[in-house]
Amino acid sequence: MKKCLLTAIAALFVAGAASAQDRGKWGIGPQIGIYTNTGADGAIFGVGAAGRYSFTKAWRIQPAVTFLCKKDCSVDISADMQYLFHVARFWAVYPQVGLSANDIGDWSCGINIGAGTDFAIARHWDLSAGMKWMVQTHKYWKNPIIINVGATYKF
Repeated sequence: MKKCLLTAIAALFVAGAASAQDRGKWGIGPQIGIYTNTGADGAIFGVGAAGRYSFTKAWRIQPAVTFLCKKDCSVDISADMQYLFHVARFWAVYPQVGLSANDIGDWSCGINIGAGTDFAIARHWDLSAGMKWMVQTHKYWKNPIIINVGATYKF
């Protein structure tokens, strides 16, 4: 029994070490955003962070948390699925679709539809820019258009 347990633990460590060597599968970085068309508040500035995980060379998911700078404390939590088109070795464009929840006025869920681009500026660093439209479920809130700019460290 001890040998089976030790073998299983060793296999987990080897699998973890092997997956840690897949450069570029994971990424994390800061992002800033402008939320337009939000109603009486006007445009809202947001600061946050995004993570990325690439399933394949083309498919990845990007969860993000953005803290909105307005009169009251507010947050936007989203997860977008992206399909990358590699235009050049250092440049990719992508459409994206995802889900979000925010409390811009009152808690609301939404569907994100948009597009973006990534530019590799160094071996481990990307700059990214994107725009998405958030279709919200709250019937009294407008559907904002979000413009994001960020950087990603890939490891």
